[in-house]
Amino acid sequence: MSDKTLNLAKQSLFDPSGLTEQALNALRDRLLRPSIDDIEFYFQASCSECWRLEALDGHASIIKNIGFTRDAGVGVRVVSGETIGFAYSDDLILPAVESAAEAASSIARYGSTNKNPVNAWNKMSVSHQLYSREDPISGLPITKKLDLLRSLETYIRSLHTNITQLRIQLSGTHDIVLILSGDGSMIADIRPLVRLSISVIVQDQQGRREQGYSGGGAHTNYDYFLQEDRARGWAKEAVLQAVDNLAAEPSPAGSMPVVLGPGWPGVLLHEAVGHGLEADFNRKGSSAFTGRIGERVASSACTVIDDGSLPGCCGSLNVDDEGTATQRTVLIEKGILKSYLYDKLNARLMAAHSTGNGRCESYAYPSIPRMTNTYIHAGNYDPAEIIASVPRGLYAVNFSGGQVDITSGKFVFSACEAYLIIDGKLKQRVKGATLIGHGPEVLMRVSMLGNDLKFDSGMGVCGKEGQQVSVSVGQPTLKVDALTVGGTVQ
Repeated sequence: MSDKTLNLAKQSLFDPSGLTEQALNALRDRLLRPSIDDIEFYFQASCSECWRLEALDGHASIIKNIGFTRDAGVGVRVVSGETIGFAYSDDLILPAVESAAEAASSIARYGSTNKNPVNAWNKMSVSHQLYSREDPISGLPITKKLDLLRSLETYIRSLHTNITQLRIQLSGTHDIVLILSGDGSMIADIRPLVRLSISVIVQDQQGRREQGYSGGGAHTNYDYFLQEDRARGWAKEAVLQAVDNLAAEPSPAGSMPVVLGPGWPGVLLHEAVGHGLEADFNRKGSSAFTGRIGERVASSACTVIDDGSLPGCCGSLNVDDEGTATQRTVLIEKGILKSYLYDKLNARLMAAHSTGNGRCESYAYPSIPRMTNTYIHAGNYDPAEIIASVPRGLYAVNFSGGQVDITSGKFVFSACEAYLIIDGKLKQRVKGATLIGHGPEVLMRVSMLGNDLKFDSGMGVCGKEGQQVSVSVGQPTLKVDALTVGGTVQ
């Protein structure tokens, strides 16, 4: 990480409160003792805003500023064996930082199960700068933000004569983080993020209504939405999705081949498989993948990767929230389980090294192992060839939600855009389809992978233990030979 980033972070976090490196290092040294394995101070200053345009059932649209916040604080984590002491302060003056640190230290010492520690942190230099440091919120005048929302509304209404409900949401954040580790090293990151989401409800002449949704985001400024007609492309996608759903037929039910489209359908992999590869679940023995390193857990066609250093993806970070450089981690290689996703704590306890996957929602939460950009590597098949190989099945392009049990690996996902495949050709659109299965079993049934690897547009948010973080998912078109489809027609 550049000295400029670190200096900017110090100016934003330390200078207004009178904090100094000398005082923080003295506090760190005071807390260090033989029973303590690690100490970490996570400083953060965050600014966020959210604008929403709404038009409901024929009423004139209104624009609301539904959120503008500035926040700053520090989270202190003290680790002794498997015991974590964590406390935070939303004030950055030295007495508040000291209070949080003393509380965390007391928690860690109580019930400590200290063991011989393993150095779990690869002290790699941060060689990538994946995004700019500019503040998207102050970088565009409010009038321009409102103009963007109004122009999108006009465009959406030009696409269909009966838009009964419309919601367009524009949001931006600017995070400055600085991590002071137990060895005295200090690293910082400045993270911009913007997102745009569009939801429409269209009504036909019989009064039936269907919803369409689209959007995207990136670690950049609001100009991103004006480039390459991105915003208009998402608007058109949302309207077409709703219109097509009006003509959709009920989905069939039963076991059948399922072809998953490229990009966002990778969320099924994320939920059904990715969480089960996070180190904390495996250390505790609660994952379907526990103790299976070196075993076959997927078909030989499958290589699964988590890479937090990919430019342009919303799950990417220069460093994770423990100061470790993000990296490319091969989780499954040609069907063989190779690695879990580690933060520093679980890596030390499992005699491994951090993979740069320690993440937290904010300074008010401790970091835990989390995915970044998780995807299945591309294969060699033409997508049309994959569809042509299916005599009768389902082609699922988009999902609206799902659930997964980490311990068992069982999942249920709802497809909001799906089509029947009959005699190797795409036929009518269907609605009400749910995909039901078991993550490891599904991976074993993947037989064909397309050459069209694609990532989602930047709307992915992942929840775990009450924390929300940005992620991306990706995959090529792929075929699962047999998967249970829940529908309304036998």
